[in-house]
Amino acid sequence: MKSSSKYFDSIRIKPGGKKRQAEEEARNRCQWAGCERPGAHKAPAGRNRDGEYLWFCLDHVREYNKNYNYFSGLSDDDIARFQKDSMTGNRPTWKMGTANMKTTAAPVFSDLKSGSAKAMRMRDPDAWARAQSQKPVRRLKPLESKAMRTLGLKDDATSDDVKTRYKELVKKHHPDANGGDRTSEERFRDVIQAYQLLKTAGLC
Repeated sequence: MKSSSKYFDSIRIKPGGKKRQAEEEARNRCQWAGCERPGAHKAPAGRNRDGEYLWFCLDHVREYNKNYNYFSGLSDDDIARFQKDSMTGNRPTWKMGTANMKTTAAPVFSDLKSGSAKAMRMRDPDAWARAQSQKPVRRLKPLESKAMRTLGLKDDATSDDVKTRYKELVKKHHPDANGGDRTSEERFRDVIQAYQLLKTAGLC
């Protein structure tokens, strides 16, 4: 289509469209009843009218903002529900069980994508406190598990259990206590190697 066509002017769209034109017209006059001054300052139009603004002069925008109440017309229950939902960015959350708290512990709360760990802490502070006080149980690697068996311990043995058992076995199988018994010496070396592996892994 040529710019000289009689249809060109009828389809040409001004930048910003009708919305921008309406805003420009509103700025020419304060929207406060009875005010004739220019409306150079915008203020939010209200709840459920996102992106819409009213235009006032400086005095009246101050008056409007002073009395503005986003929750106007809502009941106390509706306001409480809005505040609760806003903690998670108005995204859905699901109640989490605490039956397996010992094995899952803190990671259950720290791995939430929506940031609802804070909401969970607010909703059930007792469960949150229990989770933070319990360390997650780490599954042992094969060599670590073998080292535990060498010391005669189960995989869930504590650091104190490992240290106590190590001292007992060293005392029992030390060459000076067994008159040079080769079998006891081999056991003595195995115990030391197992303990060093667990110590390197941070388990004792």
